[in-house]
Formats: sequence, C-alpha cells, structure tokens
Amino acid sequence: MNPQLTRWTGPEGLPRFDLIHDTDFAPAFDQALAAAEAANEAIAANPDAPDFANTIAAMETADEDLNRVLSVFYTLAGVDSNDARQALQRDFAPRLAEYGSRISMDSRLYARVRAVAAAADGLSPEDRRITELALRDLTRAGAGLDEAGRARMAQIRARLAVLTTEFTQNVLTDERDFVLSVADDALAGLPDWLVRAMRAAARERGMTGQVVTLNRSLIVPFLEHAQDRALRETAFRAWTARGSGSGAGGAATDNMPLVSEILALRHERAQLLGYADFAGYKLETQMAATPERVRDLLSQVWTAARARALSDQQVLAQMLHEDGVNGPLEAWDWRLYAERHRARAHDFDADDVAPYLTLDAMLGAVFDVAHRLFGLEFQPLEAPLWAPDVRAWRITRDGQLMAVFVGDYFARPSKRSGAWCSALQMQHKIGDGQRPIVVNVCNFTPPDQPGGPASLSWDDARTLFHEFGHATHHILSDVTWPSISGTSVAQDFVELPSQLYEHWLEQPAVLDAHARHHETGDVLPADLRDRMLAAGRAGAGFSTVEYLESALVDLAFHEGAPASDPMARQAEVLTGLEAPDAIPMRHATPHFAHVFAGDSYAAGYYSYMWSEVMDADAFAAFAETGDIFDPATARRLEETILSKGGSAPADQLWMAFRGRMPGVDALLKGRGLD
Repeated sequence: MNPQLTRWTGPEGLPRFDLIHDTDFAPAFDQALAAAEAANEAIAANPDAPDFANTIAAMETADEDLNRVLSVFYTLAGVDSNDARQALQRDFAPRLAEYGSRISMDSRLYARVRAVAAAADGLSPEDRRITELALRDLTRAGAGLDEAGRARMAQIRARLAVLTTEFTQNVLTDERDFVLSVADDALAGLPDWLVRAMRAAARERGMTGQVVTLNRSLIVPFLEHAQDRALRETAFRAWTARGSGSGAGGAATDNMPLVSEILALRHERAQLLGYADFAGYKLETQMAATPERVRDLLSQVWTAARARALSDQQVLAQMLHEDGVNGPLEAWDWRLYAERHRARAHDFDADDVAPYLTLDAMLGAVFDVAHRLFGLEFQPLEAPLWAPDVRAWRITRDGQLMAVFVGDYFARPSKRSGAWCSALQMQHKIGDGQRPIVVNVCNFTPPDQPGGPASLSWDDARTLFHEFGHATHHILSDVTWPSISGTSVAQDFVELPSQLYEHWLEQPAVLDAHARHHETGDVLPADLRDRMLAAGRAGAGFSTVEYLESALVDLAFHEGAPASDPMARQAEVLTGLEAPDAIPMRHATPHFAHVFAGDSYAAGYYSYMWSEVMDADAFAAFAETGDIFDPATARRLEETILSKGGSAPADQLWMAFRGRMPGVDALLKGRGLD
C-alpha cells in the first residue's frame, strides 16, 4: 500500500495528492478492507462479555484506514473523474456493499450491541447516544432477520451499489460529452462575461469559437440571455435529456431501467424489515417522521407557489407574443423572459453587478461572516492538491487549529456537476483527537484568463455561502465519536446550517463591505444592491414550483408499491398537482442524482424545504436582537446545533436553540410568497 493513502503527510495533515496515483487505489483498498474485516471480526468474536469499550467504542475505529483510503478516492472520483477511476468505482461498489452487509448483519455483533444497549443507563449521554444509534442501524440493516432474510438483504445492497454507481456515471457521461457550438452571429443578447466563459469552455476542449456545455453555471445564464430560440431549445433539451437515453451518450446512458430496479429493490428492502414501503422506512429516523407530515408541509407551500408561478406565466407569455411568437410559453423560454421581466420591473441588469461579485470578493464575505459569528480566522495554506486552481486555508480560533478547509470552485469536464461539501477527515476526540479537513466543491465558470477575476452570478454567490454553511457544521463540531461528528445528523436537519448561512449574503452590511468592483475597488452602489436583492426574489414562484415538483415526485416514488413505469408515475404526480407545463421538475427522474445516485436523499429531497422552515426561523432569532451578528445568539447556535453533530435527536437540538418548533410563515415571507 502507498502509505500516503492512510498516513497523510501533507501540510496540516492533508493527503499528499501529488504522491498518490490511480494504480495505488486497488492494492490500498484490498489491504484496508481486509484490515477492517479483521478488526470487526475481532470485536464480534471477542470472548469477553460485551461492554461499551470492547464493542461500541471499538466499532468506531474498526474501519479507520478504509475510510481514509476511500475519502481520498471518492474525492478524486467526484472532482476529476477518468476512465480508471470510473472502473475502480464499479469494482469497489459491490465489494463495499458486501462488506457493509456482512458487518451490519453479523448476528454476533448485533447480540453484543444489544447487550450494551440494555445496560446503557450508566453511560454518558454521548456514549449512550452512539450505542442507541448503533443498535438502530444494525436493526434497520437487517441484523435481526433470519438467515434467509439476511442473505437476501445482502444481495439487495450489493445490487443497489452497482445500480447507483452506473446511474451516476451515465449522467456524468452525458454531461461531459455534450457540447453545443454557438456561431458568432448567434451571440445576440449574451453578456460579455458569458461569451468569455463560453470561449474559455471551447478552449478547454481544444475547440475554437464559443460553446455551451451542461455545466449549470454556463447553461442557465445562456437560457436566460440567448435570443436565438432554436438554440435555447436545443440546449434545454440536452440539459433535461441527461440520463434518459436520448442524451449525448445515447441509449448506453439510459438510466430508466436502473431507476425501475432501484425502486423495486428499495421497496423489497423496506418490506423485509417490516415497513409498508421505503418512505416509511426512510422517514422513521427523520425529524418529519412520516410521509403525511412531509406532504402537509409541501402542500402548504405548493398552493402559494403555484399561484405566483401562474401569475408570472401570464406576464411572460404576453412578452413572448410581443416578440412575434404565437405559440405557448415553453420551458426553454421561461428563463429568458423572466430575466427580461426582472430587469424591466426592477431596473436591474445582472451585467452591472458581475464585476462586484468576484469569487475572491465573495470568499472574503464568507470568511468575514464566519469570523464575526464564530471568531474563526483564515490563513491561506500552500499544499499539493488535485488541480492547480484548488485552494486551501488553515482555520483557527484563539490560536487553536479548528479545521483545514479546501475549496475547489471551477468547473472542469471531468468534475461531477452541482456543488457539495464533504470531509476528507471528520472531527473526533478519540486518543489525541483530530480536527476536520473539509472540502467545498462548486462548478463556477473559471476566469477567461488564468489568474484573472472570476465573476459569480447571484446564484453562484448563494451556492458559495450554502456550501460553507455545511462546512461550519464540520469546523465547529465538538464531539467524541466520529459517527456523530459534523453533518452526521438526520437528513432533514442537515440543510439547516447551510441554508441559514445563505441569509447573511443578502444583508446590506455584508455586501457593502465585500461586493467591490474588481478593477476600481468601488463599493457596490446601494441602489444597485437593493435592486439586485429585489430582483433575486422575483422568481420565487418558478424556483419553488420546480423544487416542489421534484420533492413530491420523489416522495410518490417511494410510497406504496413501486411504479412499473416511473416516468408514467412522474407524469401522474405532476398532472395531479396541475403543475405548469412550462416549469419542469428541477431534477427530472433520469438525472435525479439526489435520489438515484445513492440513498441519502431518497424519499428525502423534501429536506431542503423542511430545513428552510427552520433556517428562516433561526435567522429571525438573530434579527429579533437587532444585530444579525449578535454574539449571544451565535454562541447559542454553535453550542446547541453546530458543535453537537448527531449527539442528540435533531428536534431536541432545535428546541435547545429556539425553544419552539417553527411554522411556514417565515419561509413564505422570505420567498415573497406570503
């Protein structure tokens, strides 16, 4: 094994990515997996009576080396995929599923954990919590099933690992392979910064001229500004065709057979464990608890959002007709006319703001908010990472290391789409303890010249704040055990810190301090700032509808018996909602990676809105003091939520912070839907 995969020797304990090669992963995986299996076997076969130390605590570190190998591998597979890494993913997935099944369904481990749980009253609250969670996880994995049930559960998990990996790779292939050349005479309406970005994308692919790719930071502004309706339609159809078999990869990347099988296997898995369906199984451990509570929340918001969207649609359709188009407003028209209407209604042009919203300026804002709320300090850290434009910082407080933070912000053809936060290393206090190494990944358009300023859209800036909000959950984590560290919380609670952090981006005090012109250094004019904020709320009907469509389809997929034809089920749900034809789902089924690239958000895509109910109320806690940086409220947020990880149930953590459960009123007001 390359020792750099388990004993990281880079600055502040980072992996030495410059000393790690694709050929290192297979032997390292084999050795680390064997070590993890041996460690778990030693726990299960221990002749001593089970207690917390020799069972629960021992399980916390049994697969430490395996986790370190995989954290490096899956980081690289997400940010810089290649054929070798994709092949390794296909090889690792079923083997990891088999390993997970064998450990989580070991009747000896199950008996030991049950024995410790039965005598847990004398344990500390945190030790008792991880014991309860260990028993719950083993039970939900199928450890209590008979031999035939455990065998079938293992088969299901192994097959799901293969299917979800194939789903992800199919979407990535379609995203990577689609390139739409745009002729010089078709650039009408496109802002200069977007044309520069399109030309940079062409150069990156060894092409001349300018191109549109399926990178969200490129295709969305193209749909917002391109006057050529035929080009908009082509780009939009390619974007929504990912994973459908009609995308750039053709039939080879058709995800629908995978989706059908995934849904059937999830349903069978839930029924093996005694649940009526997968939604009931999944939601049992979430704050929402039941599908009925989820649907109630989403329905309350749907009515207001649909009404706003239909009102907006009438206005946009009239604008379309004024341009001489007699047909209906189509999905590839909405963003263009919404952008025009926003500019007209609020006297706002996004081009006027772009020079002020550079990546460096917005990073300064992100870090300043973290300093003013939590006392964090950021120092650039030179380290060998996976690409020249990836950056790292050392984060301290009162001279003490809190975390290492890595930011990979620019799109590249080999990077998975979207944005995410992950941890190369989780915080814990075992032995000498360790501080987290946190990674934020985005897909912003790179600068058109190396070393030049990278302009962000308002949505990009929001994404930057969102992902760093997740990072604060890791950075401020202060628990003993890695299994409850950082973002290891209920799925419908995990988005609270990220969405809460977004609120500070909209504050005049933050923008006035950091949104500065990259050439002149001038502050973003107050009038332009206010018009930008007003324009940003103008599309709330559209954004809320497209999100709710996806959330409600996800829930419907996992309630009751699985649909024999998922696309027909999707259409049935949207028809029942009377969803506007011109607003498709944010994530159509064939590329709904949140739901089909793994189980995390399956029957759980609603969690963004569930968390938004809380984040609106949480920010109100600051606003009520008259100081959005109120030290006492920030300290209470850290002490009751951000530092606690999963050390207590999510509803208990929320109540400790706010003292009451929130309603939807603050959310509707924040979205302008009240």
